[in-house]
Amino acid sequence: MITNTTRKFWVFLISILAIFWKKKSRRKWIVIPIGLIVAGFFIPQPMLIPVKGASTNDWDKQSFWAYPWGTSITHKGIDIFKKKGTPVISASYGIVVYVSEGGKGGLAAMVLGPKWRFHYYAHLDEVKTGALRFMKPGSIIGTVGDSGNAKGKPPHLHYSITSPFPYPHLFDGKAVHGWKKMFYLNPDTWLR
Repeated sequence: MITNTTRKFWVFLISILAIFWKKKSRRKWIVIPIGLIVAGFFIPQPMLIPVKGASTNDWDKQSFWAYPWGTSITHKGIDIFKKKGTPVISASYGIVVYVSEGGKGGLAAMVLGPKWRFHYYAHLDEVKTGALRFMKPGSIIGTVGDSGNAKGKPPHLHYSITSPFPYPHLFDGKAVHGWKKMFYLNPDTWLR
């Protein structure tokens, strides 16, 4: 699997499908979760730059899939640099899946958005949301910081977009971990 979130998503989905499939009388209801999955791909995805007041000049468009990148091998997102405490906002509609503290991302939040895409906001200084909260574009998630492995570096938001469903056309046979590019979408492409 690509990320823990992707793994948990597939475990949850397969569990739901198994519950419906287990009893013959419930099998006809399997169309409900399948219908929800299909419908999720048709929800429009308006996108905002997830740091208030930031522009495309506040990140290096070449930073996505930059190699080498510490213990992560490749950089699977973009770093949007702004002053510590600048509001981090939701880039799209979604539901907060989790808020975490610790690890490489430090204080971080994950939002499940349209098209079954997970939006990851990391290195936050402060989180101002919680799990299962609905977000709309511009909703406050937290503030720019330097938590996790960004300690001692200029404050920034690490922003990445992942999908549990692969995009085969994004496979890159020449890049390091190029097969993982099918699951990580370049935020620069969506924010310009």
